[in-house]
Amino acid sequence: MTTTTAPAQETGKGVAFGLTAYVLWGCFPLFFALFEGVPAFEVLIHRVIWSCVFLVGLVTLLGRWSPIRQALRKPHRLGRVLGGALLIALNWGLYIYAVETRQVFQASLGYFMTPLVNVALGMLVLREVMHRLQAVAVGLAALAIVIQLVLLGELPWISLALALSFGTYGLLRKQVPLDGLSGLFVETLLLLPLGLLALTWLDRTGLSHFLGATDVTLLLVASGVVTALPLLAFAGAARRLRLATLGFLMYLNPSIQFFIALLVFREPLSPVQLGTFLLIWVGLALYSWSAWRSG
Repeated sequence: MTTTTAPAQETGKGVAFGLTAYVLWGCFPLFFALFEGVPAFEVLIHRVIWSCVFLVGLVTLLGRWSPIRQALRKPHRLGRVLGGALLIALNWGLYIYAVETRQVFQASLGYFMTPLVNVALGMLVLREVMHRLQAVAVGLAALAIVIQLVLLGELPWISLALALSFGTYGLLRKQVPLDGLSGLFVETLLLLPLGLLALTWLDRTGLSHFLGATDVTLLLVASGVVTALPLLAFAGAARRLRLATLGFLMYLNPSIQFFIALLVFREPLSPVQLGTFLLIWVGLALYSWSAWRSG
């Protein structure tokens, strides 16, 4: 009895952790919408700095310094980590910009597209075999982009940039032997000097909002905690769940963002945009079916 219930309990915990992580990520637009009047660039700087500060305490509390010290002792291996750090900073900055300019539909579309970008990058860079259903799914995503370009006369550049930056970040992280928590800490540590330089420049030019209004200052500090907490929950889920299960839970994040854009921010959604979402959703259904059959 004990041997059968233990795995089930661990799976239940994993699902709870996964739901927590993806629901928190999905609700990020509500948090970043609070930074009214603070440029996305400044929010990004503080997100990097305070994430690093918070993670110092967290890594110390959890006793996870060993893999970090090993990584820092081999600076020649940190090239991919630095590349990943720059990509995740770009991704964070674009996302904050999308929320501030009320383009959350584009952000949602970008994260819906990310698994399909991962498949395409795996084929192009890692020479992985793309199954027929996966190829159709990627083709539908490409068709959705072409339709927006032709019928709306504009490229959904935020969606593409978010999907490509996060997909490439995932590709680099696969090649770095660091868990999620340790990896994020090393990445923010590498970005910390740039963040501090940028913060000094903002302060000297009188453009800084830090230590001005109390609520804004607290929000900027909280951005580090908000960044790290869902990652911790995701790490707990990843240790307990199959990749296929995590893959299905992953769609919660952009789905919540979609409904926040629709119901909270009241962003306009044209028939063409809805059609492109439908194409991506069909592609994701095919991709998920292919992953489930092969997993």
